[in-house]
Amino acid sequence: MNHLSIQKKVQIVNLLVEGNSMRSIMRILDVSKGAVAKLLVEVGRACMAFHNDTVINVKASKIQADEIWAYVGCKDKNATDEQKDSGMGDAWTWVGIDADTKLVVSWFVGNRSAESATIFMQDMASRLSNRVQLTTDGHHAYLEGVTDAFGSYIDYAQLIKIYGSSSDSSSPTERKYSPSKLKSIEKHLVSGKPDKEHISTSYVERQNLTMRMHMRRFTRLTNGFSKKLENHMHAIALHFVYYNFVKQHNSLRITPAMAAGLTKRFMTLEDIVTMIPERKPNRPLSYKKKAA
Repeated sequence: MNHLSIQKKVQIVNLLVEGNSMRSIMRILDVSKGAVAKLLVEVGRACMAFHNDTVINVKASKIQADEIWAYVGCKDKNATDEQKDSGMGDAWTWVGIDADTKLVVSWFVGNRSAESATIFMQDMASRLSNRVQLTTDGHHAYLEGVTDAFGSYIDYAQLIKIYGSSSDSSSPTERKYSPSKLKSIEKHLVSGKPDKEHISTSYVERQNLTMRMHMRRFTRLTNGFSKKLENHMHAIALHFVYYNFVKQHNSLRITPAMAAGLTKRFMTLEDIVTMIPERKPNRPLSYKKKAA
């Protein structure tokens, strides 16, 4: 990958964050799959380090959290125990977003267990500088995770949506692919004094759609799913740094990071590429010949 210019790397990253698959990038830019995969790994690591160092002491008032499903290699129901041990199977991405600035404060890739919820919430709590109002869906794992991470220092509520039949159509195909009908919504106060008017998960659910639109590996019913858990996590790290620091939010007219006061300017894709640390050459640049 060393032979790729900065401009070519920026082109690859640009196509990645706009939802192109690795193979389509190979065809469009005439580069090898190895070059694309290697760049994704390096830029993903750099983005994770950048997020960890930059998204801290966030001043927020309302946080929404949700989890989005994808899979690596194959779905859980088709994966063997050996494949699951290697990272294959269902992969849930837990996401927490600031409802005001639209900043994605924290994310975590794991399963839907209470352990994953706790790790996710502990990371979220470590990045916030003040007490917040938190809204999640009714997934029971959140109860343990929020308590372990925040204790009583939070205003927490769950928004529970009740769904009915997916379609009135008699066609099995239409019923399979049509969204379920929302029958009712219940707001459950869990701890503190959350404002009922702001108990919502609308923004984080919209972020779920953004993830599916901007990462090919999240697109349903295709063969673009992740084949390696490591690459899946690197792609997510790249997506969130791009979303937080580069992409202009339509309603804000600035980036979420600018709205949250984490930066004063728009970052560029070239900024992201140059975050990759320079690698030392594999061999000395000069050497002396041995005496005959």
